[in-house]
This record gives sequence, structure tokens and C-alpha cells, in this order.
Amino acid sequence: MARAFTKIAFTDHVKQVQSDMGSRALYQTLEHGVTDEVFIDARVKKFIEQQDSFYIATTNEDGWPYIQHRGGPKGFLKVLNETQIGFADFAGNRQYLTVGNIVGNNKVCLFLMNYAEKRRLKLWGRAELVHEQDNFSLVQQLEVAEFRAPVERGIVITLEAMDWNCPKYITPRYTQDEIAQFLVDD
Repeated sequence: MARAFTKIAFTDHVKQVQSDMGSRALYQTLEHGVTDEVFIDARVKKFIEQQDSFYIATTNEDGWPYIQHRGGPKGFLKVLNETQIGFADFAGNRQYLTVGNIVGNNKVCLFLMNYAEKRRLKLWGRAELVHEQDNFSLVQQLEVAEFRAPVERGIVITLEAMDWNCPKYITPRYTQDEIAQFLVDD
């Protein structure tokens, strides 16, 4: 998995900065991993399915990046199989920046955080917009039964790389549910 990540993330400019800053030799070893295969193992699956939010990055046709927060109940980001994840695209502010960017360039990056455990996972992939009239069963699979926000479409992402990121500098934060659990446990 690390080799797939380096192929996407370590461009020539990145490698040059790594060389200039003295970290190139350390990161060059990741490029010689045994496989480019990217798959969702049990640890990654559990982490993904526990998320109640994530950030998705896209770029527009002028190359400008855009990052959007997506949220919902735990489990709204679903693991579909070993290489695909997806979510119901709930109606929002109707700017459609992420969706429009995906139409022009389907490359996306997701950033998943667990502040309480100081863990983060980066996922790179290609997004596909799935409309109910084209694939009703898939959109229905992505919906969250107890969350009644209007669903405009599904978004399915085929993963091309992933990387667990260093916990350094993550300030722990806790959800209301996590705080309530702490109070019950005491």
C-alpha cells in the first residue's frame, strides 16, 4: 500500500524538497514496497465505519483545490468492498462545488480524523457520481435509514492509495457521545 501512496504523493517537486530537507532517504524506502495493491483490511474498515465526518478534496478545471467537510451519523461512510467506499450525498447549500469538480476531474482525496485517539487516515481515489435512476440499489445501500436528510446522489470512490498519517500535533477533541461515555464510566 505504501508504494501506491508514494506514486501519487511523491512528485518530483516533493522529492526535491525531501532531499533539500534531509528526509528523502527515509521516504525513498517506501517507494520500494512489495506491492501497489490497495485494499481495505479489517483495521481500515473499522476506522472508516466509525467516522461521523471527513474532509474531501477535489480540484476544479483551473487547478484550484477545494476541501469540503462531509458529516452524518457514524457509519454514513460505507465500505462497499475491499477497494471501494461510498456515501450518500446529502442535500446541502446547493453550491455543488465538490460534485462539479468530480464531473471535471474524478480524482479525490479524503482525510479522516479520529481526534480522541489521535489517528488520521488519508485516502486517494477516483470518485463516481451514482444517481438513483441509474443504480437505485446502490444509492439505497448508501443511504442511512435513521438519518432523514434528502439524498441527491451517491458517491462511490475506488481507492488508489492510502496512508496512515503521523499523530504528531493532533489535539485530542471529543464528541458529546464520547464525553457522555466518560461520565458514565466514572
